[in-house]
Amino acid sequence: MLRQIKEGTLSPEDALERLIIEPFEDLGYAKPDHHRSIRQGAAEVIYGEGKTPGQIIGIAGALKNKGAETVLVTRLSKESAEALSLEFNMRYDAVSRVAVIGPIPEADGRGEIVVATGGTCDMPVAEEAAITAEALGNRVVRLYDVGVAGLHRLLKNTETLTASSVVVAVAGMEGALASVIGGLVGCPVIGVPTSVGYGASFGGLSALLCMLNSCASGVSVVNIDNGFGAGYLASMINHI
Repeated sequence: MLRQIKEGTLSPEDALERLIIEPFEDLGYAKPDHHRSIRQGAAEVIYGEGKTPGQIIGIAGALKNKGAETVLVTRLSKESAEALSLEFNMRYDAVSRVAVIGPIPEADGRGEIVVATGGTCDMPVAEEAAITAEALGNRVVRLYDVGVAGLHRLLKNTETLTASSVVVAVAGMEGALASVIGGLVGCPVIGVPTSVGYGASFGGLSALLCMLNSCASGVSVVNIDNGFGAGYLASMINHI
């Protein structure tokens, strides 16, 4: 806008009017944050659960209209995804329930992000992390079903793990995977406890406490099943 004012293609009065509505847009049911990418480097991400298809379409449309090339929608139901596909060019992953509207950007992070899971049941959360990281411009390597019950499966990938910039360790049960990886690598490890497990796992609380009490240095922890939060944080680390 400053450039347009200087060139005479935009009046100061019109610029002021645009500035008033530029930071966010009031849709009544939502206020899309159009300056999120300026502050944080990525457009606002839409949390789909609890929103109607019409609300998600409205928010995504507002973000796209303001120049967001890629819009990420998490926790999106199949029904809502079908409605969105009629309005946007998008990719939907049914496992993670993540939709990417628009193109996946070229990877510009400084290294690779490894997303590892304890078991196959952890894949929905892991894919949420992996797709989030990819949509934010990162190269992602997936290492699935490498839990501590068969440690040789993890150790076979030691070279990949040690070469990464960040590791996202996704595990339920007792959540020991984050500690084991934390003892093998020299990069940050983001532990993601999942709600996978039998009764005494308390819906992921056992894994959460285990990861929080990790004796390995450099391990941080996000909330239970929060693959998005881990993927986003991993991307921020990989772009430093």
